[in-house]
Amino acid sequence: MGKFTIGIDIGTTGTKIVLFDVDLGIVGQANREASQFSPQPGYSEADPSQWLVNAVDSIREVVASAHARPEDVIAIATSGMVPAVIPVDNNGAPLRRAILQNDARAVEEVGHLTSLLSAVDLVSLTGSALTQQSVAPTAAWLMSHEPDIWTQTSHLVGSYDWVLMALGAEPHVERNWALESGLFTLESEQLTEVLQATGLDSSLLPPVYSPGQRVGTLSAAAAERTGLATGTPLIVGGADHVLSAFAAGVESEGDCLVKLGGAGDILVASDRPIVDSRIYLDAHPIPGRWLPNGCMATSGSLVRWYQSVIGGEKLDILDQEAAGRSAAEVLCLPYFLGEKSPIHDADLRGAFVGLHLGHTRADLYRSVLEGIAFGFRHHAEVFREIGIHLDRVIITNGGSKSTLWKQIHAEVLGTELIPIMNHPGASLGAALVAAVGVGAISDWAEAKKFLSFGPPVIPEPSRVKTYEAAYNEWRELDLAITPISHSISRRTRT
Repeated sequence: MGKFTIGIDIGTTGTKIVLFDVDLGIVGQANREASQFSPQPGYSEADPSQWLVNAVDSIREVVASAHARPEDVIAIATSGMVPAVIPVDNNGAPLRRAILQNDARAVEEVGHLTSLLSAVDLVSLTGSALTQQSVAPTAAWLMSHEPDIWTQTSHLVGSYDWVLMALGAEPHVERNWALESGLFTLESEQLTEVLQATGLDSSLLPPVYSPGQRVGTLSAAAAERTGLATGTPLIVGGADHVLSAFAAGVESEGDCLVKLGGAGDILVASDRPIVDSRIYLDAHPIPGRWLPNGCMATSGSLVRWYQSVIGGEKLDILDQEAAGRSAAEVLCLPYFLGEKSPIHDADLRGAFVGLHLGHTRADLYRSVLEGIAFGFRHHAEVFREIGIHLDRVIITNGGSKSTLWKQIHAEVLGTELIPIMNHPGASLGAALVAAVGVGAISDWAEAKKFLSFGPPVIPEPSRVKTYEAAYNEWRELDLAITPISHSISRRTRT
């Protein structure tokens, strides 16, 4: 038998597991759906207990299918969306559903804290501006709106950190949760000014750990549930977009990943920290390297929403229909959960513009795919403005299985795309980090040997021109509709 690690990815729409043979690569995968709750406009929540059940059941499935012995699993690491917020009690039990990173409820708190912290250069200190994604406004919202829960809160933790804790790890947050929370500096030190402005006790923030560090072992209770051996090392993983980039070979300066998950991520490798108020900054798992990046509130989640609205039609059928329709006849603003980077406006709303009675569901579907691609194009322009070059663009995650969507991205971005083949994304990244953490893989760079690339996606020149004009219209449409979006948002929120 081989030596195996397990990578767990806590995603917005599903929980993915990889069983990884440190000599052969992936030998097992499982995926279970996760529910997302939006009880009010702009709210985005998930049930941590569902994540744990999904993880436990999937671990049993992949270990059994590979005929692996419990003792052959030498480490477990987790990944997930960031920075989700889970208030937990003294026993580490969640006190409410997780508030996800694309939640937009704390609009007033963002405004209030922005005013209080106007003299603090948060971008230089933390790598990111104060936005709807920041943890401080969410914490302030919890204090104000759910005081009973707040008084019971022992720690605030993230999605993947909590799952590792539920398996037996000590309380902790991973370095990139700390960075993107806005509560810590680039050096992972608590930012006193933000804590004081929020009224947040520093004891609520557990220690910060980096990917690859050991943070406990599998408890007896978790071992019984998973069928694994008590004492199996638990290794800190990392943010899903970061570990997706790492597992996709984004390493050298200028390497870029377009990640089509529930949200939309674009990351570029850099040898130095680059900060700008429009984007985020994360630490690469490889020490000394960085990942300037952007994250859109919706991507695959918007596709799934459209799919549900029209009755659950299969995506491959919608792809076939949309492939036969003209490019950019309908424009879609994909701000169905507000927008994170590079606009940072929780009060934006989605829109379809340009419709006539001859349009079909295929035109609307195509416009959804194009609208998300336009969002990535917006980020690419921001990167270029601040001196970041996209030299090699890789595309991955669920949406990259769509030939049509990959082609649209290549033409909207105006560049060749390199697809990853048979690549589960962050779950593989977590499994690789687990292997590095216990020394089963000797070097971070060794992870690249498990990569497999597909044929490059080449943009069609005539559609590049079409999308160039449509993108400019899309940007103008955004500016024109923003005041109406804000008005609707204020009216429906009150």
